Amino acid sequence: MVRAALLTAVGAPLELAEIELPAPGPGQVRVRLAAAGVCHSDLSLANGVLRAPAPVVLGHEGAGTVTAVGEGVTTVRPGDQVVLNWAPSCGSCHFCEISEPWLCERAADAYGQTYGTLADGTGVYPGLGVAAFAEETVVGERALLPLPDGVPLASAALLGCAVLTGYGAVHNAARVRAGESVVVYGLGGVGLAVLQAARIAGAGPIVAVDVSPEKEELARRHGATDFLLADDQTARAVRKLTDGYGADHAIECVGRASTIRAAWSATRRGGHTTVVGIGGKEDMVSFSALELFHFARTVSGCVYGNSDPARDIPVLAEHVRAGRLDLEALITDRIALADIPAAFERMAAGRGGRSLVVF
Repeated sequence: MVRAALLTAVGAPLELAEIELPAPGPGQVRVRLAAAGVCHSDLSLANGVLRAPAPVVLGHEGAGTVTAVGEGVTTVRPGDQVVLNWAPSCGSCHFCEISEPWLCERAADAYGQTYGTLADGTGVYPGLGVAAFAEETVVGERALLPLPDGVPLASAALLGCAVLTGYGAVHNAARVRAGESVVVYGLGGVGLAVLQAARIAGAGPIVAVDVSPEKEELARRHGATDFLLADDQTARAVRKLTDGYGADHAIECVGRASTIRAAWSATRRGGHTTVVGIGGKEDMVSFSALELFHFARTVSGCVYGNSDPARDIPVLAEHVRAGRLDLEALITDRIALADIPAAFERMAAGRGGRSLVVF
């Protein structure tokens, strides 16, 4: 039996529970978690913005140590340190074959299958196929990536979502080049990772935007050259900081129609607005036909940083080893399983960066 933070129904409070995990079957691996990050997507699953079957163990950003492997597993063995991957690509579907594994048609296969049971035999689902809010988990072999040398195991959890998404948004989706201006809306864990990635890309100026004034120091520590409080004059302020044009790139990390629209308005003519935040399906964004023509801006979604984790995590590890990427700076709170509800409250209120559950 392993301890886990369990969501019994949408909108219900998380509760600590004991989960029985089976021995790993063919192609499966059991992992003892070292740490798990608390991501906004977990909050969205808990409050129903995103859907998941219940009861479910949330948490999809984690790292740990392999304790057992099932038949046929060849890429990892007991004792290996690994990063969990919540969107494992199959390697053979249409999107994988055209080198877009972040859109893999089978990445969500594990989401709707129970992976363990409660004491009364009730099946439990793994949140986003990972179930990282638990002492241990069982996942498919493809959901694991070997942890490169030189990256601390606990902070490596952030590579599994926040950092891979933020770095990928800058380098894979927006393709920011040295000297280009970037404005980042929303300074949670992903937004802070975007700031670091923009700094690594040599962007400038790098403008951080958030509703919370307490985020300014944090933003500047991660690479922002300027900080703005979000209001109806933000786009004008961004233009003032960018010679009157607007940012070459606006990266939205909130997932709301209002901030997507604000990021679009802060983008220069011909610039690129990248939407990283995950919003609700009824939160509609509108543009007039004339402005789409006149401004010639590009707006695009970004799934998991448009990343191939097997390719990108070794790159991120090299940035960590070289001191260019600071994982520890992203972590504002180290917590226990029982503290996840409070981390959700901080996140909903726009406070702090990334909370990390340390086992």
